[in-house]
Amino acid sequence: MSSVLYRLILSQFKLFFREPGVVFWSFGFPVLMAWVLGIAFANKGELLRNVAVISENPQTVAHLPEWLLKKTGVVSTKLSEDSELEWAVGGTPGEQARFHFQAMSHEAAILALKRGQIALWIEGHPETDLRYRFDPDNAEARLTYLLLEGAFRKQESTTQEAEVRPLATIGNRYIDFLVPGLMAVSIMNACLWGIGWSLIELRLKKLLRRMIATPLRKPVFLLSHGLNRMILSASELLLLYGFAHFYFDIMIPGSLLALALVFLSGYTAFAGIAILISCRVENTHSGNGLINTVTMPMFILSGIFFSYHQFPDWITPYVEVLPLTLLANSLRSIITEGAGVAQVLPSALGLVSIGGVCFALGLQFYRWH
Repeated sequence: MSSVLYRLILSQFKLFFREPGVVFWSFGFPVLMAWVLGIAFANKGELLRNVAVISENPQTVAHLPEWLLKKTGVVSTKLSEDSELEWAVGGTPGEQARFHFQAMSHEAAILALKRGQIALWIEGHPETDLRYRFDPDNAEARLTYLLLEGAFRKQESTTQEAEVRPLATIGNRYIDFLVPGLMAVSIMNACLWGIGWSLIELRLKKLLRRMIATPLRKPVFLLSHGLNRMILSASELLLLYGFAHFYFDIMIPGSLLALALVFLSGYTAFAGIAILISCRVENTHSGNGLINTVTMPMFILSGIFFSYHQFPDWITPYVEVLPLTLLANSLRSIITEGAGVAQVLPSALGLVSIGGVCFALGLQFYRWH
């Protein structure tokens, strides 16, 4: 019996290693993701933390206050036209906290907070009534506050306690940042798993070859899958928004026409990507690996749970053109900023272009048997 068991195990190993794709998704993909995530999150304490500084004097709103320049020290700062300041605290690598102060008006700070460009803002004077404004539910904002307050107290001993004023206004909360991102992820998953994976299963079950034997046109067959999932995806989004509206009081101040445009363009983009992913896949291991390869980096980098502005500056331009980033940013601009069609039209055109190119390539190289 032991000999039979040994030969069966050996035969399974041989079958496994005969498929290069299966070997890659089992061994290479986890190592690749560990490398990408390690680069993205290494030395997180040294990331540049953006902080807005609001002046109570309208005449000096474009300039950083004098007390901030004195407290940080000119030697350890990088000053740009007295409206921006970079300050590094701590000497050893890995333990530094780096802050980027920007002089802003109150309205500009609110808009930057909604877009995830800043974590918090400060106002007032440290000797009288210094105030921190941020959402306590945002873990990154809380960490920035603790690091900044600790750095200020190390620079100069003071008995004056800084005041923390939570931001609980609808539109400025962390949940207002999170829900549009979750809606974007829902659209992505509905397409890549609902369309891409179902087409892969049809190929594995030998059902696609039956389709090409009928007079049915191939684009019409693929379009039927897309429209079916689009209706289901719209239902999922309505359910998610309904829950967020009744439980968290999330509203949509922007244009409903713009929201419909963004939904259709985002769905078009990811439906095209799903067709391209599924065009040549011949087994479930490769299909699962390809879908995860597309979804995982965007899920992490596109600013769903936290702002992508926390990543190094060199990666930000690449992150901003990812389909999930375009979709999430457009949804946030409508839900938190009240954007209309004109504001989201460039992103919508970009998403439609991505979907059209991917659909054309997928249809060109599609394996129907």
